[in-house]
Amino acid sequence: MHADRAPDGDHGRMRLLVLVNGAAGTTDDESVEAAVAALRRRADVTVAATADEAELRTAVSGLGDRRPVVIGGDGSVHAAVRALDRAGVLDPGLPVGIVPRGTGNDLARTLGLPLDPAEAAAVVLDGTPRRLDLVRDDAGGLAVNAVHVGVGALAAAEALRFKERLGTAAFPLGAAIAGVTSSGWPLRVEVDGRVAVHGSEGWAADGSTDVLMLAVCTGATIGGGALLAPDAVPDDGLAEVVVSTATSAVARAAFAAALPSGRHVDRPDVLVLRGREVTFSGAPVDVNADGDVEEGVDARTWRVERHAWSVLVPG
Repeated sequence: MHADRAPDGDHGRMRLLVLVNGAAGTTDDESVEAAVAALRRRADVTVAATADEAELRTAVSGLGDRRPVVIGGDGSVHAAVRALDRAGVLDPGLPVGIVPRGTGNDLARTLGLPLDPAEAAAVVLDGTPRRLDLVRDDAGGLAVNAVHVGVGALAAAEALRFKERLGTAAFPLGAAIAGVTSSGWPLRVEVDGRVAVHGSEGWAADGSTDVLMLAVCTGATIGGGALLAPDAVPDDGLAEVVVSTATSAVARAAFAAALPSGRHVDRPDVLVLRGREVTFSGAPVDVNADGDVEEGVDARTWRVERHAWSVLVPG
């Protein structure tokens, strides 16, 4: 881990710990430099460039009286929040600053954060704290924006191969590849203790029906703006749960085409519910939490923890 400390003489100023993913090679990026320069004009800034989870935990363990600021995308925010949580310093009374620098930046989009680094730095310095919900799972994980089970996780894994070259265009390409190769999994899905049932269409995710995708969302978008959960609210204590049984080749293609605009929620093979606790069980399937992919999971429960943390947003 590399830590770049501010020079002496900044006593009495706002104190910030800026977290940058050094493993991604972004520490010398012009946008990072611009954001740090803007912050340093008005704050005492220490920059910690971390290469892995252990270094990130070490950095946040030494947070002290500094406010954490994440320069990065959804994956970086996810990792930082997880590290803060495991270090015992995740507190809604200590708002996190975010300077978006990822490919998707979906949490930033949901919160209305500017994507320009200098403008985002201004929000860190002058913004208003907004308390947000956190999705925790029974394996010790968490999510700050969205969890995907099934084809969504496969799509994200495929997109990783193309992100550096294609940017946000990697997400629809990954979805297309995953959609061709995936035909669903027999999963049982429960929301607040009840099996997910589409009453008007006569199907249920009870383990006898193949599910293409399950999503548990507090944020509205994934993949750089695709409206997976159009009505999700990040601070109302509920997750928006999307279940798709679009498993035929034609249905998968139609679902993928409708997803970016949010029109998929009107399809008969899609069910949208809201709840505080979501459980799935069944065939082993991949799970993606904010870009962090876990393979071969056969059961998982998520619970929404209301107002577990906070982010500085435009006032």
